[in-house]
Amino acid sequence: MFYACSSGTSALPGAPDATTDGNGGDASHAGDAGDAGGDATTFEGGDEASFDALPPLDGNFGFDVTGVDAAIAHPCSLPGSIQYTSGGVVTVPGGTGPDVSYITVPTGFCVHYYGTVDNARQLRQAPGGEIFVTSPTTVTTGGGQGGLSAIAVLPDDNHDGFADSVLTYLNPLPSTQGILFTDGFLYYQDGTQIMRVPYAVGDRSASGASQLVADVTIYTSGLHWPKTFDIADDGTIYVGNGGDQTESCDPLRPFHGGILKLDGTSGGSPVAKGLRNPIAVRCARGHDKCFAVELALDGSNAPDEGREKILPIRQGDDWGFPCCATLNEPYAGLSPVPDCSGVAVESDSFVIGDTPFGIDFEPGVWPAPWTNDAIVTLHGTAATWAGARLVGLAMDPTTGLPVAGSDLDGSDTGGMTDFATGWDNSSRAHGRPASVTFSTDGRLFIGNDNDGTIVWVAPLSL
Repeated sequence: MFYACSSGTSALPGAPDATTDGNGGDASHAGDAGDAGGDATTFEGGDEASFDALPPLDGNFGFDVTGVDAAIAHPCSLPGSIQYTSGGVVTVPGGTGPDVSYITVPTGFCVHYYGTVDNARQLRQAPGGEIFVTSPTTVTTGGGQGGLSAIAVLPDDNHDGFADSVLTYLNPLPSTQGILFTDGFLYYQDGTQIMRVPYAVGDRSASGASQLVADVTIYTSGLHWPKTFDIADDGTIYVGNGGDQTESCDPLRPFHGGILKLDGTSGGSPVAKGLRNPIAVRCARGHDKCFAVELALDGSNAPDEGREKILPIRQGDDWGFPCCATLNEPYAGLSPVPDCSGVAVESDSFVIGDTPFGIDFEPGVWPAPWTNDAIVTLHGTAATWAGARLVGLAMDPTTGLPVAGSDLDGSDTGGMTDFATGWDNSSRAHGRPASVTFSTDGRLFIGNDNDGTIVWVAPLSL
C-alpha cells in the first residue's frame, strides 16, 4: 500500500497568507430558490464566434461501464474506519495514514482516510471508480500550497478504502480546478480555457490529444480564476466565472462574475450574472436542476446584509453584485443608491466568513434525515477558519430545489443541518474542507485544500 505524501512545493511569490481569504469570507442568501428573481437581463461583452461543432452530449453521459465495479461493500468495516455508533466511537484496527479522528459525524456513520494530494481543490469519481483530483499551483484564495500543477488519479484497486497511489493524469496545469466526465471525454480547466481529452473507462493517463471547447474571456479575474462546471440532465454544461472584490457598482451590471453555458460559441454564453465568486457548480439528477455556490462581498456583514448563497442556475437571473447584497438590499454607502428590486432571491444563505466552497447531492442510499440532501462544504473564516464544517441541505423531492435554510442568525435553521464538524478547532491544525463528491457506492469523498487530506464518509448501513 502506497500513501501519497506532500509534494513539498513552496508557496508561490506573492501568495496571500492564511489570514487573507479573497474568496469572500462566508456569505449566505435567504429566500425562495423557486422565485424567478426579476426579468431576463441583456448581457454585454460576449464573443459569439463559433467553434467547429462538437459531438452532442447524451443523457447517460456516453460511458460504457459494463463490468466495472468500484463499489466497496460495507466500507465502514474496513481497517482504519472510525465508526460513530450508539455505544460510542469505535476504530477498526489495522488502518494507517494520518489521524482523522478530529472529524465528527452523526451516529450511524464512519470516517476513513483515503489519501493526500496537496491543494486538493476539486474531486470527481471517474466512470472506472478512481478518484480524480485537480491540484493547481496558481495563487488563489484558499490558503492551500504545494499543488501538483496537475490532474491526479487516486485508484483503489484492492478495495481496502485507501488510495493505492497518486498518479499524474495530465500536466502541467497550474491553473486548473473544474473537472467533469461526460460523453466519452474528461473536461477540465486550463486557465481561461475549458478543454476536453478523450477518456475511456480505466484510463489513468491522458490517452489522446486535448481539444479546446471554450475560452472564457468575457471577464478574467486574477484571483478568482477557478472555473467549475457540471452537466445538467438536458446535456447543458454550465461554467462559473469569477468577478472581483474591488468592482465598482455599475447600474447596468455587465457580465463579470456569473454563470455561462457551453453552446459552441468560442467563450460560452451568459446565463446569470451579478456574482462575485461562484466557486462551485454542481447539478442534481432527476429534475434538470443545477446550482452554484456563491462567495459574496468580503466584509459585507451587518449593516450590509451580505450573505453567501446556494443558488439555482436560471437564465437571466441577476444576483446583484457589486451593487446589491440581495433583493431590495443595496450595499451600504453607495451613491446613488442602486435599484435592487430586480435582484434574484436565494433560499439558502450563510454568514460572510463561513465560505461555502463545494456541493454535491446524496444519491438516495443514506439513511434519513440525510437522504437526497445536498452536502455543502464550508471553508471557514479567514485567519481563524471558524465555521469550517459540512452541512446538509434538505431537497424538496417535488421541485428538486433546496428547502429554505440559513445560518445568518448564528445557528442552522430551516432545511440546513450540520453534518460533519471538527476542522474548526481555533488552532487551524486540521485544514479546511473544500470539495466533495459522492461515489457510486454512496461514500462521500471530502478534499482538504489546505493540508491535502482526502477522506471519505459513509453510513454504517451500507
